[in-house]
Amino acid sequence: MTLEQKIGQFFFPAVFINDTEENIQATELLIKKHNIGGLTFFHSRASAATNYENKKKVILNDASCQRLKELIVRYQKCAATPLLMSIDAEWGLAMRVEKTPQYPYAITLGALPEGEKQLVYEVGKQIGLDLKSLGIHYNLAPLADINNNPNNPVIGYRSFGESKEKVSAFALEYLKGMNDVGVLGCLKHFPGHGNTNVDSHLGLPILEENLEQLLANELVPFIQGIAHNVDSIMIGHLAVPALNDGKETSATLSKSVIETLLRKQLGYDGLIISDALNMRSVSSLYEKKGQLEWEAFNAGNDVLCFAENVPEGIQEILKKATTERIEASFQRLRKCKQKAGIMDGNLSLPNFSKSDFDFEITSKLNLRIAQNCITKIKDNHNTVAVFDAKNRETFAKISLYKDLDTVFFKTLSRSLSSPEFRYQSGGSSSLNELEKNLHKFDTILISLFVPEAKPLNNFGVEEAVLQFLGNIFTTKKCVLYVFGNPYALQIIPNLQHTVGIVALYQDFDEFQEVAAEHLLKDTVCKGVLPVMINNL
Repeated sequence: MTLEQKIGQFFFPAVFINDTEENIQATELLIKKHNIGGLTFFHSRASAATNYENKKKVILNDASCQRLKELIVRYQKCAATPLLMSIDAEWGLAMRVEKTPQYPYAITLGALPEGEKQLVYEVGKQIGLDLKSLGIHYNLAPLADINNNPNNPVIGYRSFGESKEKVSAFALEYLKGMNDVGVLGCLKHFPGHGNTNVDSHLGLPILEENLEQLLANELVPFIQGIAHNVDSIMIGHLAVPALNDGKETSATLSKSVIETLLRKQLGYDGLIISDALNMRSVSSLYEKKGQLEWEAFNAGNDVLCFAENVPEGIQEILKKATTERIEASFQRLRKCKQKAGIMDGNLSLPNFSKSDFDFEITSKLNLRIAQNCITKIKDNHNTVAVFDAKNRETFAKISLYKDLDTVFFKTLSRSLSSPEFRYQSGGSSSLNELEKNLHKFDTILISLFVPEAKPLNNFGVEEAVLQFLGNIFTTKKCVLYVFGNPYALQIIPNLQHTVGIVALYQDFDEFQEVAAEHLLKDTVCKGVLPVMINNL
């Protein structure tokens, strides 16, 4: 390869599964003309995280998976050098592609006891197999971020929790699972995005910690990853003034963070990939096209993810970088491609004649995870209280934000029949009516299906619902089952007045099944809250 062709390998532009033919042909031209090294797949342009401003509607397409397979074959065919196909599939392909297997969020896995970390390995392995069946060999996951800020707008449920030991151990298990089936992984977002309160897709988070504090906490999972030869590390768009002479420079563009800290002090010589260069925290810093790509490369990144100015970026690097530096990055990327097995021509392109996924395996794995992560937060003999009230005919059930045909309610109804009520929308008037209907009941089972995983707008829980819960907790004996992000508990008033609280973390059918079994049979809850909840 010429030097210019080697530089082309550092570019991993975004490609969109549900894109126009015109855009697809433009990508093919980019591959042929500039010898780019890989692609990063997203569902659609509207689904990109930086779409918050214009709120374009995401149009779902049940044929996305088939379309993804076709695109992978098509793009590989026009590449002189095999492309390293990548995707962000933290909880499985379902993060980006409809009708594909979904596994639990990292925060759910973080609720598993340490002795069940094999289940995290199994998740990594299954995600790896799913990706590989489509011709993808590089998952931009898992997070090594320690979520020690409950108000973090973007990490939260994507982190294994706030314990540096558990985050380190579980991230390694996830990576090992993928590696054992031939898929590369990536620890992110160096030097740690957990203790931030700004979404780096939209602004620049600031980490106030000094190096000593970072070494004691945020950096621990990355240090463990380096010790176990992690395939790659992604640099986060976050500023650490203590490492940059007090300047608020994004780590992605900081030599002191990448070259000095990660390369020299921590001794990492593997592949370094930037976070997406289209993100608002860095994308508008430079007017000249290609300048951002050069600055990111010059800071120490080997791979430029979601680079939007490929031809210009290549020319800037060609003009300014040393041959030695280009060669070093090229060899790191080549080594990863060799490990993924794509340099010998064995691209494992998708087979169009077979079904891609075994959903039964996914379901069985999710059930085992549910059985081991269900967490008792408060239990004053929940089962006894519920059955006593049922026998007195003073027991009722409420489903918040889901209809009554859930697995949870249908399973309970066989042994615990009672009047059932639901609330999905309608605000204060509907909730006032519901409260009147509950007048004759003294014991209430409440299933709260938390609408959103992110904390924005109270996880999607309306203020009227919070007020309703606060009232009912003080006037009735309430048992609360929470299906969703456990941080949502922090916004619910008067939790101390409940009879019992159980956290399930997901609303998957398997988790609902385990929740019902727990209530009916008073089974042991093996899970541990992975984060601190302030009002418990």
